[in-house]
Amino acid sequence: MRFVRVFSALCVLTLTLASVFAQAQTRWAVSKEIPLGGEGAWDYIAFDASTHRLFITRTTHTMVVDSESGKVLADIPGQLKAHGVAIVPASNRGFITDGGGKGAILVFDLTTYAVLGKLAALPDADGIIYDAGTGLLLAVSGDGNALITFKPEIDPKTGKIDPPIQLGGAPEFLAADGQGKVFINLEDKGVVAAVDLKARKVLNRWPVAPGGDPVGMSIDTAHGRLYIGCRNPQKLAAMRTADGKIEGALPIGAGVDATSFVEGQAFASTRDGALTVGAFENGKFTVQQEVKTAPGARTLVVDAASHRIWLPTADFEADGAPRPKMKPGTFKIVVVEGK
Repeated sequence: MRFVRVFSALCVLTLTLASVFAQAQTRWAVSKEIPLGGEGAWDYIAFDASTHRLFITRTTHTMVVDSESGKVLADIPGQLKAHGVAIVPASNRGFITDGGGKGAILVFDLTTYAVLGKLAALPDADGIIYDAGTGLLLAVSGDGNALITFKPEIDPKTGKIDPPIQLGGAPEFLAADGQGKVFINLEDKGVVAAVDLKARKVLNRWPVAPGGDPVGMSIDTAHGRLYIGCRNPQKLAAMRTADGKIEGALPIGAGVDATSFVEGQAFASTRDGALTVGAFENGKFTVQQEVKTAPGARTLVVDAASHRIWLPTADFEADGAPRPKMKPGTFKIVVVEGK
């Protein structure tokens, strides 16, 4: 029995040390920049892990880039103000939110990148994700103050989205728990709206204080936490999905646009060229690392398998303006790698 107790204790100690090492082992640094050029600003960036493709919205078009070689594989046209991309490999389709005009969602083929059609949406169609738990595409309309839902198999030419779910504020980005709930930042209200997708209604609205103006959002479904990028005050807030309690908030740079969560670490990218890496250690949310990226690198996408982060940006004129002009032809991807 003594041997069994000692062996059990050693197993627990080994697992504990392995867990601590797993959380502490990944350190991040800029490895290279991929020059892409081309016209247009940028917003969200998406990654298809099955094909290693990056999808980068560029206002009037969306670039498809091989993440390994940096080669531009395709350029999907036909947008007025492209915001986000959601990928559904099982349906061999991708979806791009177009916030221009009355709002639309462009549907394209994942193999050929051909445009299959456009769905009528709502003004300022913005963030979009695919929720495998419900089998729904979920998009938000900033000006429409609403959540948009539809199935990926929708007819791209004649199909209609579901009746919108009114949110009571201007949404920016969202995250789903895979169990029928979606959480949405309402930037103008400083809250997160928790929505029941089956009942199609808002259940709760939770303040993000001590942060404010929430924009970027990601989720740790295993521990029931949202990671929310806030612009004013500038914070990366960790919120419980069960009751909206803020479990910690880290200082970040100015102009956050996106967050992500991978393997115990949360990330926030900001316009001033900083990537904040945070994690829970001994029950406390702490800053693990601050990585200097590049000015304008405010959005990101992370791939857990390759331990890579891609951040789109460009070079800018040094004119002292809050939002300086991009130098023509300088659009690029900053690559950050973890070891």
